[in-house]
Amino acid sequence: MEKIQILIVDDHPMYRQGIRSALSIVAGFEVVGEASNGEEAIEQATSLMPDIILMDIQMPDTSGIVATRKILDVSPHIGIIIVTMFDDDDSLFSALRAGARGYLLKGAEHEEIARSVKAVAAGEAIFSAPIATRIIDYFSAPKSRQQILPELTNREREVLELVANGISNKEIAQKLVISPKTVRNHVHNIFTKLHVNSRFQAIMLAREAGLTDNDS
Repeated sequence: MEKIQILIVDDHPMYRQGIRSALSIVAGFEVVGEASNGEEAIEQATSLMPDIILMDIQMPDTSGIVATRKILDVSPHIGIIIVTMFDDDDSLFSALRAGARGYLLKGAEHEEIARSVKAVAAGEAIFSAPIATRIIDYFSAPKSRQQILPELTNREREVLELVANGISNKEIAQKLVISPKTVRNHVHNIFTKLHVNSRFQAIMLAREAGLTDNDS
């Protein structure tokens, strides 16, 4: 039986070493590489083609969220598990939209990480207990406007809805009685939080999330 090949991505050498030591003794596991930032993760994923990547979020250069999206754009078969100290909605839902199939907090025991690797390698999705509870609550409760793209502020959500309806920055400024520069700042923040680089991508996300009913 082929071993599950694992790439560990984290900017803290001691943490990488600890995870590597713990997973290397698990039967059926093989740690094939390490990376200390998002750019290295993308390069290692391309060259090593691991089955599983354990991915931190906040790292120098490219974040784990951006790295996850870029890796999966090229190699969608790789199972990426986010392992982070961040348990906020912004990080969680950004990771899910990027394609992560697991989300663990760094307090997780090594046994839980090993179980998660096996589960994701088998095609499942896996989350730490508090994260799973949050996801269940989010999807079982009726969606309020604030729950649509929850990483955005109310004003950013309002601006995005207008953008998705084809309204220009100048018209948005007039409609909301704010300056064009403020609109540009909101749009920039929206792009950053949603990890997109064009109005078209932002509009597609807004429509998929149900922020607007405009199908034109």
